[in-house]
Amino acid sequence: MSRSAPFPKFLTAWFETHWRSLLLLTLGVYLPLQAFAILALQIWKLEGGLTWEVPLMMAIHDMATATIDRTAELLTTLGSAKRVALIVIPIAFAFFRQKRWRSLIYLLTTLVGCVAINLAAKGFWHRVRPHLWDGYLTPQDFSFPSGHAMTSMAFAATFVLLTWGSRWIWLALPLGTVYVVAIGWTRLYLGVHYPSDILAGWMLAIAWAIGMSIVVKPHLVATTESTPNPVLEVSPQQTVEQSTDH
Repeated sequence: MSRSAPFPKFLTAWFETHWRSLLLLTLGVYLPLQAFAILALQIWKLEGGLTWEVPLMMAIHDMATATIDRTAELLTTLGSAKRVALIVIPIAFAFFRQKRWRSLIYLLTTLVGCVAINLAAKGFWHRVRPHLWDGYLTPQDFSFPSGHAMTSMAFAATFVLLTWGSRWIWLALPLGTVYVVAIGWTRLYLGVHYPSDILAGWMLAIAWAIGMSIVVKPHLVATTESTPNPVLEVSPQQTVEQSTDH
């Protein structure tokens, strides 16, 4: 009967295997959730924006022209859940046809879950939307956190993570960044969200997208050589763990 390795040796082997996941969990999940919690506590039962928010919104809106108005109203629709769904559905179908089950599960759970979290959070915080100027259609639901900010960030983060390590990351990362910032700008320019709504939406979406990537592991690929059941995809890290446990 083989004896188990001493705890220091086991701990060292375990940390060498999992340090990247721990770092990702800290930077990608814990810190964004901490930032969201700070914002949420600051706006709890607060009427109106934080002291710095309205001046920032007024500064952004000072550039208003008829052309920018039309551009902002057009761009902001690209961050809605319905518009994003029009893009996600054919991609999900392509993953299904290619039998990329992990990518499919990750895509759907991240984006659908993000919408559900946003609805629950708005219903909990009940923050009233700003109304600083007339002329724009103000949504009737609550403000915190921004649904457009969450949806756009979840959409961008999902495809950054799905393309991570491939040549497509150099396209997904800059395009995703521009897309997310543009949607956030439109919500502030149109006056339908406070900046803290945008930041909170971004933080929640980042935490959820990265958290789901840790759970689902969309980059793992099943092979008949690595497991007797090709439906179950086994991580190389699991193999290392098994070897260190004996």
